[in-house]
Amino acid sequence: MTYKEAIDYLYSQAPMFQHIGKKAYKTGLETTYALDAHYGHPHRAYRTVHIAGTNGKGSTSHMMAAILQSAGYKTGLYTSPHLKDFRERIRINGQMIPQEYVCTFVEGAKETISRLNPSFFEITTAMAFRYFADERVDVAVIEVGLGGRLDCTNVITPEVSVITNISIDHTDLLGDTLEAIAHEKAGIIKPSVPVIIGETQPESAPVFIAKAREAGAPIHFADKEMSDVPLPPCEMEGIYQEKNRRTVLAAIRALQDKGWKISAEDIREGLANVCSLTGIMGRWQKLGEHPAIVCDTGHNEAGIRFVTEQLRRQKYNRLHIVIGVVSDKKIDKILPLLPKNATYYFTKAQIPRALDENALMAQAAEYGLRGNSYPTVAQAFNAAKENAAPDDFIFIGGSNFTVAEIL
Repeated sequence: MTYKEAIDYLYSQAPMFQHIGKKAYKTGLETTYALDAHYGHPHRAYRTVHIAGTNGKGSTSHMMAAILQSAGYKTGLYTSPHLKDFRERIRINGQMIPQEYVCTFVEGAKETISRLNPSFFEITTAMAFRYFADERVDVAVIEVGLGGRLDCTNVITPEVSVITNISIDHTDLLGDTLEAIAHEKAGIIKPSVPVIIGETQPESAPVFIAKAREAGAPIHFADKEMSDVPLPPCEMEGIYQEKNRRTVLAAIRALQDKGWKISAEDIREGLANVCSLTGIMGRWQKLGEHPAIVCDTGHNEAGIRFVTEQLRRQKYNRLHIVIGVVSDKKIDKILPLLPKNATYYFTKAQIPRALDENALMAQAAEYGLRGNSYPTVAQAFNAAKENAAPDDFIFIGGSNFTVAEIL
């Protein structure tokens, strides 16, 4: 089985949530527990850090992994979605899982997949956990896929749990209020395991406090406890990374309190080199100069607020925005936030979930956003580059998939 055959098999047998949305989502953990037993409960062979949240959980996961690597721990990292290559999801010390391992695992899992009919994320999680055990990692940083309570990563008992923040997203699956979403995220809080909350929000804080009290879990609000702590420079730019850094520092402090050997120099080294250490992409990532070209994967209301604030801080003559979104997002919450002084290039990523570019353009016009539509991301990007002067600024975003096609 070649690597392409293995990936094609996974996509065909277990449709990916990122591609088709809710139809790929499975409620309940029965299949997860069956897979976990089948592969020998591999997550019990190493320590873990569990990270949930609406925004920032990917960046936070990468920062944690970079610091742990710098401290000398052999560190697994499991995140989603990938942007270019499936193997981005599963890394050890920044190196992607080998193609050969993916092929061998998938070949050996065919009967199990046929019998249990797992989701794409369930079988991918089983692969990651088994790989980390086989490679004898010291610790694995595990990012929640969706929600928390019913997410298939929630079989682990971590050293520390992290919930970055709560925002309105995936309302069809997690609920349409911040309290309901917080309840799902709070599902990763485990008995006696410290939990770090990145942002104190009036709607979600009582939910987390109640769940932590019920579980006997020490709870820490990073934005309060770490507000006066100097923030080391971080290789990842973007104003929203300040909150993520405070969250990471609080989580690291919880590990230090448990006896983990992590120095101030390890923290500085990890944050200063997080991109090169872990391979993270798509977070206010600079792709060019003259004109400046930046992409960012922020795609819900809170994420777009950070993006627009970051854009306000840039210096340029004219602003060009290449944007494509998925059809199950509440874009009426996003479009009013976008700058009206930009030229827009409305487009559609090549996935079934993508919103038609003409429909996007029509809805954007209702909010005073003007531009043209393009059937592919490449065409939209090329048009922006042709129209941009050297002192202009081009931003690409709206969804992970729009950014992925640029990268």
